[in-house]
Amino acid sequence: MSIPAELKYTSSHEWVRVEGDTAVVGITHHAQESLGDVVFVDMPEVGDEVEKGDEVAEIESVKAVSNIYAPVTGEVVAVNEVIDDAPETVNSDCYGEGWLLKIRLADAAQVDGLLSADGYQAEIAD
Repeated sequence: MSIPAELKYTSSHEWVRVEGDTAVVGITHHAQESLGDVVFVDMPEVGDEVEKGDEVAEIESVKAVSNIYAPVTGEVVAVNEVIDDAPETVNSDCYGEGWLLKIRLADAAQVDGLLSADGYQAEIAD
């Protein structure tokens, strides 16, 4: 699967799509493929303040439990309720319906420090 060029990425395999003053966050195709079948996601609470680099969620698959890190600082303004009932959506549509949470950006400039699609591709090329 190609890496969507319009998104930004972290070396810990989160993606970010900016919508106004909000960052929509999910995990990359590479991450969900490495995890295998996702069975549960432990989400933060709406209203939680998060700092860039903080652990904000846990994703559990048949193989492992992995941490999800905040790619930006801000306030959690939404979590994807679909994931509660259908965690496998993370596997089937990681860049679409399988998004995890939305963070209101405290500092939009943080997005500029994230990886481009090419930069992320280089990170996972090994």
